[in-house]
Amino acid sequence: MDLNNTEDKEMQKGRKLVRLGGILVIVALLGLIVLSFSSCNSKTEQMQAQIDSLKLVNDQLQLAGEYEQLNTEFQQYENQAQYLQNDSLIEKYAEAKDKVEKLLVELKTQKITSGKRIKELQDEISTLKKLMRHYVAVIDSLGKENAGLKAENKEIKEKNRQLVSQVSSVSEKNQVLSQRMELAEKLNLTGLRFTPVNKRGKTEKRIGKAKQLIVSFTIPQNNSTPVGEKTFYVRIVSPEGNVLGNGATFPFEGGNVVYTERKTIEYDQQEVSLTVYHNVNTVLSKGNYTVEVFVDNYRLISRSFMMEK
Repeated sequence: MDLNNTEDKEMQKGRKLVRLGGILVIVALLGLIVLSFSSCNSKTEQMQAQIDSLKLVNDQLQLAGEYEQLNTEFQQYENQAQYLQNDSLIEKYAEAKDKVEKLLVELKTQKITSGKRIKELQDEISTLKKLMRHYVAVIDSLGKENAGLKAENKEIKEKNRQLVSQVSSVSEKNQVLSQRMELAEKLNLTGLRFTPVNKRGKTEKRIGKAKQLIVSFTIPQNNSTPVGEKTFYVRIVSPEGNVLGNGATFPFEGGNVVYTERKTIEYDQQEVSLTVYHNVNTVLSKGNYTVEVFVDNYRLISRSFMMEK
C-alpha cells in the first residue's frame, strides 16, 4: 500500500516536471518569436526609412529638372520682357525669375530631408509655372501687336516715301514751269550797236578821237513780261578791263556790279528802241570793247566790238 502511494507520488511529481518543462519550452519559443518579430519590425522600419529617403532624393531630382526647365523658359523670354510695357509687371517678372534661380540653386546644392519642404517646393513651382504662362501670353500678345504696328509703320513709311516722291515730282515740274515762266517773262534784246562819235556828232571809226559812245538796241514785244518800270544798265568795258563811267553800281545775283550808264522806261509789252549815251573825257585806246546790257536781274547780252586807234 505504501509502495503504491510512493509510486503515485513519484508519477505525479514527474508529470509536474514534464508540465513545467513544457511551459518553459513554450515561454522560450514565445521569447524567440517576440525577438524575431522585433527584429523584423526593426528591419522593416529601416527599409521604410531607406524608401522614404530614396523618394525624397527622387522628388528632389524631379523638382530640380522642372525648375531647370522653368529657368530656361525665363531666360528665353528675358529679351522680350520689354514687351510687357508695364513697370509693375516687369518687376514681378524679374522677381519670379530670381526666385526660380534661387530655388534651383537650393535643389542643386542642398539635400532635402523633409517631405514638407518638397511639398512647399512643388506648390511654389506650380505657382511659378502659372505666372510664366501668363507672362508668355502677355508677351506673345504684345509681340503680335508690335509686329502689327511695325507692319503698319512700314506701310506708312512707304506711303510717305511715295508722297515725298510725288511732291518732289510736282516740285520739279513746278520748278521747270517756273523756269519756263521766267524765260517767257525775260526780255529779249536785238540789234545791239556800239557807235563812237566825234565832237561834231559824227560817227568816228577811230576810237581815240571819240567824244561820246552811243549804245543802241531794240526790245521786242513780249506779252508775258509784266508791264511797269524797267531800268536798263549798260556796261562798257575797255580793252584793259576797266568799266567806263563814274563807278556807280547796281545789285546783281547777290552782289554789286559796276555800270557805265543806265536808262529807265515805262514798259508796256510793246517793242521799244533804246539809245544810251556816254560822254568820253579821256583818250580811249584801240582794241576790243565789251558791251553788256542788264535788266530785271538778267544779263540780256554781252558782245565785243573791235575799235581802231
